[in-house]
Amino acid sequence: MKVSELGEFGIINLLTEVAHNSRDKAATSWQQLFLGISDDAAAWYGDSAMQLATVDALRQGIHFTLETTPWADLGWKALAVNLSDIAAMGGLPRYALISLALPDQTEVENVVTLYKGIIKLARQFGVTIIGGDVDRAPLIDISITAIGSTSSRTQPLLTRSAAKDGDKMAVTGYLGGAAGGLEMLTKHLQFDTEATNSLRQAFLHPYPRVAEGQILVKKGVRAAIDISDGLVADLNHICQSSRVGAKIKVDRVPIMPAVKANFGARAPELALSGGEDYELLFTADSEILEQVKSSAPCPITEIGEIIADEKNEISLVDSHGRPVHLTKTGWEHFKPERRQR
Repeated sequence: MKVSELGEFGIINLLTEVAHNSRDKAATSWQQLFLGISDDAAAWYGDSAMQLATVDALRQGIHFTLETTPWADLGWKALAVNLSDIAAMGGLPRYALISLALPDQTEVENVVTLYKGIIKLARQFGVTIIGGDVDRAPLIDISITAIGSTSSRTQPLLTRSAAKDGDKMAVTGYLGGAAGGLEMLTKHLQFDTEATNSLRQAFLHPYPRVAEGQILVKKGVRAAIDISDGLVADLNHICQSSRVGAKIKVDRVPIMPAVKANFGARAPELALSGGEDYELLFTADSEILEQVKSSAPCPITEIGEIIADEKNEISLVDSHGRPVHLTKTGWEHFKPERRQR
């Protein structure tokens, strides 16, 4: 069997099983482990707080091209996608390790500019760059490991497996901007200045919702994920982990105004399956949701509900309760329709 036949998430499930079968219950590392493979970040018990770690990579020709992504923006985004994983667990990012693979002819000035982009975002969150690796490769590859922690050893985490029947679903901010920005840049679409800047910012400069993740934890939210692969695709991770189903009310999904104004009938699809918005999707009861709405520094929008469903299926309905169908649900590596960003 080829990896293309098994698929990205099939491979993850297979490797999770291999890792799980290798565990040594007598080892201190296993005894201290709280969450391994299966969530936005791994978590283990430290002396005074829960420790968190995640790793993500951006690869030239798969995740980005230099035609659409300047070096400084590439650095910002490479760190942002990792900090978003820490935020989705309700943690605070602390440190980062950076591994670079670069072609021989890469200009040193460009590498410095890349690092300046990383550091610009790191400073905003108090993240310290503590090491990494540099290698030669035919294409650019940036892999970052982010390390974070909770505020205390007893602070609960946000996980994918805590959604319950009857929970409301909600998202931070607006969706579809990153997908719209990608399309604008790759197809050289012309919009007005405000829309162009909004879409470019959404695609190249995602802002990790660390503060919002902290608020979710404090208000009693327990289930969350960041939206990287697409709203429907990432909701599916929650449904599979929590063993529930879900219903999305499509007309309630908050679409970025620039996407609504410039992509017309395609706007809902970009918001539902475009991905890379790095907003937080979470579930909670009505009372907790209202508390989050009144405390969060960004818009919080209820978009549907969690339902009991042994098949863990997701349904999409319009304002009249009629089914809505998508041609694709989100990003997955090894699919035939892979796209270059």
